[in-house]
Amino acid sequence: MHDIEAFKQFLSAIHEIPGDILNEYISHWTEYSLPRKTVMTAPGQTEKHLYYVLEGIQKSYYLHNDKFHVIAFTYAPGFTGIIDSVLTGAASKYYLETISPSKFLRITISKHEELLQKHRDIETLYRKYNEQVLVGLLKRYFELMAFDIETRFKSFVERSPHLLNMVSQKDLASYLRIDSTNFSKLINRIRI
Repeated sequence: MHDIEAFKQFLSAIHEIPGDILNEYISHWTEYSLPRKTVMTAPGQTEKHLYYVLEGIQKSYYLHNDKFHVIAFTYAPGFTGIIDSVLTGAASKYYLETISPSKFLRITISKHEELLQKHRDIETLYRKYNEQVLVGLLKRYFELMAFDIETRFKSFVERSPHLLNMVSQKDLASYLRIDSTNFSKLINRIRI
């Protein structure tokens, strides 16, 4: 029950929804758990669910020329899923994998879409959420293009310090687009 209340608070912080509509929407979400290192979505698969993270950490990544590239980390409180597949229904080009044992609430994309169509408030909530995601992506793009590796590292530590002890250095280095050797040097040199 605590998880549902936390989810309601998370959604209400994005956009206030009348209680009866919020309760109807949340009634369609079910609990779902996965062990660590489980691929939730692979390239070629279409995302069938939208997930709200209750516990654990996940990563989105792709492989290119046999090289591993981390796109994003997700953790509570927040949503996860391969966003372009969720939004367009197209097959994923990316992997979504649990880093640690993970617990979610999830809803099928078809039911989610049905409720977006039925309730303007839910549609508004997700528009506002997607706007926040877009702003975050633009900020990350700017950091990758404009900042040197030390500034990227410091910015990441300010934003998500807890991940330093929960995610492998290899994954963090890939996410920050820093060579693994340089990442080790940064960790040892910069005071956190």
